[in-house]
Amino acid sequence: MGKKTGFMEYERQKGNEVAPKKRVTNFDEYTRRFEDDVLSIQGARCMDCGTPFCHMGVEIRGMAAGCPIHNLMPEWNDLVYKGQWKEALERLQLTNNFPEFTGRVCPAPCEGACTVAIHDPAVAIKNIERAIIDRGFEEGWVKPRIPNARTGYRVAVVGSGPAGLAAADQLNQMGHEVTVFERDDRAGGLLMYGIPNMKLDKSVVQRRVDLLEAEGIHFQLNTEIGRDITKSQLQKEYDAIILCVGATVARSLHLEGSESTGVIRAMDYLTKTTKSVLANEPAPIDVKGKDVIVIGGGDTGADCVATALRQGAKSVHQFGKHPQLPMTRSEDQPWPVDPSVYKLDYAYEEAVEKFGQDPREYCIQTKKMVAYPDGRLKELHTIQMEKVINEEGYVYFNELEGTEKVWPADYVFVAIGFEGIEEELGEHFNVRVLNNRIYATKKYETSEEGIFTAGDARRGPSLIVWAIREGREVADVVHGFLKKRLAIAVR
Repeated sequence: MGKKTGFMEYERQKGNEVAPKKRVTNFDEYTRRFEDDVLSIQGARCMDCGTPFCHMGVEIRGMAAGCPIHNLMPEWNDLVYKGQWKEALERLQLTNNFPEFTGRVCPAPCEGACTVAIHDPAVAIKNIERAIIDRGFEEGWVKPRIPNARTGYRVAVVGSGPAGLAAADQLNQMGHEVTVFERDDRAGGLLMYGIPNMKLDKSVVQRRVDLLEAEGIHFQLNTEIGRDITKSQLQKEYDAIILCVGATVARSLHLEGSESTGVIRAMDYLTKTTKSVLANEPAPIDVKGKDVIVIGGGDTGADCVATALRQGAKSVHQFGKHPQLPMTRSEDQPWPVDPSVYKLDYAYEEAVEKFGQDPREYCIQTKKMVAYPDGRLKELHTIQMEKVINEEGYVYFNELEGTEKVWPADYVFVAIGFEGIEEELGEHFNVRVLNNRIYATKKYETSEEGIFTAGDARRGPSLIVWAIREGREVADVVHGFLKKRLAIAVR
């Protein structure tokens, strides 16, 4: 490393963000890029640590440790410190198809595995990554890469999320003709409609899609498999099919009163809001002046909180069944795993600014929902819980008598996670489905020859970096499959 003592001399600087009070007035991206001199100092904090755990990309006890796509962080951190931005971009693009996405919305398990993070705040890897790719586009260094030759083989990729786009990108560069099928009106999957604009501006997504098109990838939008085109048609026209359809079936809330008007799935709320923002039209679900409760303590729930704040909600609360996370690593989450610790993320900073307190309620259970005679949601009834771990390690929750409470609510957004793929899709392709996921071998092969799968559809809901990794790996498998077919044909 060029600055061997940088981690001792410089402190991590918090991301360059628009002030909460200002950013809740619009849906613009709330993060900004640092100046080059600041980024140089942040890059200098990267240690000459010998074994860079930041890019090992494994799972330890089911928790991510390091970057699953094995980004070469120490190399491009050092190049940014030296001001060699174009060289940093080249190193970044060796492993990451879409650093403009991961640099914005990845939870950065690389930083959890950073050696500096053993005792001090981690190197600002995510901020540096975003700065490299954004500058690459601004300087015109990111250009269409047109394959020199085509193999004559055609591959259909179903789904245009990060796994599908990564697979398409890799296969296209290998010379295959690739068509990506997307049932929505824009490509990008959850990148386009599942993540709010203030976290990932949709022009950033469209910029990458346009680049992929310029490189030769075909996008067929507004096309639903089983309705607009069938499995048999795909098999007739393409030499291989890759299912990257995500895990889009949301978990249901089985509670008294959950059918009331105003109880809405979180992803429906976020998708419709983003579409209205892009179309510059009134939002079909507008919570201005309303009492809002979000059920589910994850990132999707936080995005609902932030969206409701921008629409001018009267009050916003987020319910989670688990206790508040610890402020520091717990003993069962040793370095280098990415620790689950208490953070005041963007949505919660904004809620504190507006309401004076964190909107999260912990260890709380909704017992029932009550509606007005006309069916509109009126209120939620809850009780506090106590998390208990018995001698065998089994976790359960006890209700605490006397903690019952009634919450006024006009809207409830349900963000309790996803079950898996849509059942009809598995049936249409006649692939084996296990635990709501498309069953596949370690080589991403489904039970049907010539049909492969990757991303959330195979592994269940996960991180964007795991989706990109699986997209890259399934592309290698399909390439081998097509090469084998070619060899047989030549014989």
